[in-house]
Amino acid sequence: MSNNPRSQVITQGTQRSPNRAMLRAVGFGDDDFTKPIVGIANGYSTITPCNMGINDLALRAEAGLRTAGAMPQLFGTITISDGISMGTEGMKYSLVSREVIADSIETVCNGQRMDGVLAIGGCDKNMPGAMIAMARLNIPSIFVYGGTIKPGHYAGEDLTIVSAFEAVGQYSAGKIDEDTLYGIERNACPGAGSCGGMYTANTMSSAFEAMGMSLPYSSTMAAVDGEKADSTEASAQVLVEAIKKQILPSQILTRKAFENAIAVIMAVGGSTNAVLHLLAIAKTIGVPLSLDDFETIRHKVPVLCDLKPSGKYVTTNLHDAGGIPQVMKMLLVNGILHGDALTISGQTIAEVLADIPDQPPVNQDVIHAWDNPVYQEGHLAVLKGNLATEGSVAKISGIKKAVMTGPAKVFESEEDCLEAILAGKIQAGDVVVVRYEGPKGGPGMREMLAPTSAIIGAGLGDSVGLITDGRFSGGTYGLVVGHVAPEAYVGGAIALVQEGDQITIDAQQRLLQLNISEEELAQRRAQWTPPQPRYRTGILGKYAKLVASSSVGAVTDMDLF
Repeated sequence: MSNNPRSQVITQGTQRSPNRAMLRAVGFGDDDFTKPIVGIANGYSTITPCNMGINDLALRAEAGLRTAGAMPQLFGTITISDGISMGTEGMKYSLVSREVIADSIETVCNGQRMDGVLAIGGCDKNMPGAMIAMARLNIPSIFVYGGTIKPGHYAGEDLTIVSAFEAVGQYSAGKIDEDTLYGIERNACPGAGSCGGMYTANTMSSAFEAMGMSLPYSSTMAAVDGEKADSTEASAQVLVEAIKKQILPSQILTRKAFENAIAVIMAVGGSTNAVLHLLAIAKTIGVPLSLDDFETIRHKVPVLCDLKPSGKYVTTNLHDAGGIPQVMKMLLVNGILHGDALTISGQTIAEVLADIPDQPPVNQDVIHAWDNPVYQEGHLAVLKGNLATEGSVAKISGIKKAVMTGPAKVFESEEDCLEAILAGKIQAGDVVVVRYEGPKGGPGMREMLAPTSAIIGAGLGDSVGLITDGRFSGGTYGLVVGHVAPEAYVGGAIALVQEGDQITIDAQQRLLQLNISEEELAQRRAQWTPPQPRYRTGILGKYAKLVASSSVGAVTDMDLF
């Protein structure tokens, strides 16, 4: 019997017999009313390859929960395909979907008084959405990642979805012909699974493994491989034991767990979106975490993995080389990881990693040795200055030019920016400014993968900077700075930039500066007027009304009263 009385309010007692009658209709027998009720939050959808294999995993989890002595209750939650909506108005719903996912899981699990939850997700917002819900619920919980996609192949090259976006820029710049463009597009995504580089989905799955909320190795498994289904069933069994022992998210998602996750994200070269999502999860669970913490840890952790978008390899290559446990063991033996942090299995991180070698395998170069890293320091830098007094986030791995000052080319939307890039209006030395794409201003904080990929494809990745109050895809690289806060919509300095202003991006000094006097900046601010909201009703209208700054994770339930 569950030690948690949540479901027993419904399933026990003659005064609750109407409730029991409803449960009999969905398969409960006389002996089942004393078993823990466990929700399976199923992110299955044919909208995206990231999620199209998840239903089979949900059924495997259901069987595993029954075998372990629980009563599984399957329910659906949503997903938005970032890759399909990218560059369109639909992308405004992507970050919003994180909140919808969190709200839906919280609503079902609390509404039905479930004793635990196993969430299965694939696309980018599935992971943080589920984890925010788990933090709110604080019932035994485990996350199962739907798995990564295997690489596509064309002309002897491994492909990911980013290859297709960059091919558009290459074609527009005359660097490839139409046959090559379509050859890449037709072969980039060979089947089920989330985008194959160390992009946002794989970054967040890796973070959750590092935090102890997912099983070892599960974050880098391919969606179509049998071990993914086996790991799902094992996750179900571990969750039932956690319910018996009452191992709660609040015991796992501690400050030490967040520091472990940040260290792993730095070591694998993860997505800038991880900053936003970890801040949001920490805010929900009540753990103090700020942008400055990412910068502190960055200086301690080298980039150990040579992964796309700026490196050579995809996530399945990382899995074959030892996966996240190998990376974590290297961090542990070098004094970076908190080995005493708890995991959902009841073991500590050190106990989980006890049998993992201290050094990576010698016959590969996906995971570098500690004394021969890809980069000496972490790649996610927090930049501040008069353009970002609350902070901004830059991915600095792979850039050849860490400092640049150039004239601003200002755009009020992603579409206008992309049109200018494809028309050849952006030149080497320019600093592109894309504003009113923040959490409130977009609303929804769209990712700028189309413009940044077009810049890379045009051969300008090392000579053009881009700053935005929006976000970047995990597939983005180059001298780009996102999450600029305060955003333009609330009067942040990015709203005051004028065409031709000189802007400095300095990744070394962690500076984002508009090179005008304070007097001029104050005069422009006095003349600025807030724009009208782009959406006044519906989910985007509600989101714009509620959402907080990106510097605190763009949460929608902070200080509501």
